[in-house]
Amino acid sequence: MRDASASLAKTLQKLEKSVEAGNYYEAQQTYKTVYARFMAGKKYDEAMELLQNGACVQLKHGQVTCGAELAVLLIETSGKAGVPYNSETLERIVAIYKEFPQVDGGPVRTGPEEGNISEETVEARTRVEGCASFLKAAIKWSIESGGHSKGAPELHKMLAEYIWTQSPFPELGKASVHFLRGNCPEAFASAVVDCMNKCYAGEADLVVARAVLQYCVLGNLRDANILFNRVRDTCGDKLPDRPLLHFIKFLLQTLERDALPLFRMLRQNYKPSIDRDPTFEEYLEEIAERFFNVRRKSGFPGMFGDIMKMFTDV
Repeated sequence: MRDASASLAKTLQKLEKSVEAGNYYEAQQTYKTVYARFMAGKKYDEAMELLQNGACVQLKHGQVTCGAELAVLLIETSGKAGVPYNSETLERIVAIYKEFPQVDGGPVRTGPEEGNISEETVEARTRVEGCASFLKAAIKWSIESGGHSKGAPELHKMLAEYIWTQSPFPELGKASVHFLRGNCPEAFASAVVDCMNKCYAGEADLVVARAVLQYCVLGNLRDANILFNRVRDTCGDKLPDRPLLHFIKFLLQTLERDALPLFRMLRQNYKPSIDRDPTFEEYLEEIAERFFNVRRKSGFPGMFGDIMKMFTDV
């Protein structure tokens, strides 16, 4: 056993030196060759140590594609080895996650222009895609190992924050799916405020309303209130005084009690504001069923069905 550990340590040291010398591709192929050898002998512990080390080393040297490939292999191997998702395996995931490059303050964000994609944009997109592939695999594994029906919240939170802070273009829609599952309404509220400052002035209230309604769709009234209150406290007098936000305030109060008539009255009175985003009506249909047992007349067609599935699935 001691000889095996010494042999693995020597291999890891040799591979790290290869990466430091800039031989990224050669080292990557060697990592995978040694990994295959370990797997053939069912040496899962050695295989996972190799992959974690390799992923961290490649990522430290900016090799996101290589690092992400080894990181995903680590998750797949954990599943094959029957390793459960727990605090120990979370530490392994966090160790790799911290090595994914992050630009302080996020990359410079501008609207995507046809035929004018900067090198910085391409690099940022590669970082986000690599980290997302790793964490999505980890989320799936956390479900399959029996611990979390919708995926471990801490993994969703990490992915949400990386997508929001590191994407070359503001992508709150993609990040929100994971904020909603991350048990982190404060972090989501921070992203919402950030998005409000970046969007068109007349759409800031839509950003807030969308996030609150999405929590309500999931039946998570607690976090919906936390997010809304945090946004109001953060913005203070700068929070737009718009009818849609009045509706959201009254809606949250209404959902706290059995007040279907009031719910219907609010929808009618604020219909012009609700109609500014076609998805809001669909969200409210789902909310009516969840909180007041009002059955929908039919399923969501087309894109609306996809939207609802996105928030009710993982």
